Amino acid sequence: MKLRRQQMILEIIEEKPVATQEELAEELLARGIKTTQATISRDIKELQLVKVPVGPNVYRYARPHKLEPPRSNERLRRLFRENVVKVDFSENLVLIRTLPGAAQGVASALDHAGWKEIIGTVAGDDTILVIVKPRDVVVQVVERLESLLR
Repeated sequence: MKLRRQQMILEIIEEKPVATQEELAEELLARGIKTTQATISRDIKELQLVKVPVGPNVYRYARPHKLEPPRSNERLRRLFRENVVKVDFSENLVLIRTLPGAAQGVASALDHAGWKEIIGTVAGDDTILVIVKPRDVVVQVVERLESLLR
């Protein structure tokens, strides 16, 4: 039942703007699923839904990856230009050196960029370790990272 309800929630928020948990409960009820506000609240948390602006003082629920992908690429490029000092690699590991205190922000932007070749990052204060899979694409990933600096 939980899986079905959560799938229905995802379908509802894709089909129409839903701004409140009450609206979501009404939509679920219209589709034959009766639930409580507490359950919807837990579902929203588990699905990691976020509220995104759709107008002045108007918000709707959305999946987190739906947050303006074009802007995230612009943000990544800006973060690289302003904070990255050096990019180097060995095998399938890429090391990115940043200004002090900037590594976590750059790594987070890289994690959310959706590059399929990157399976994860680990960030310290001024160093990011990027894990690339498969190993034979690491040169292309490094070239792509370096292009963000230009």
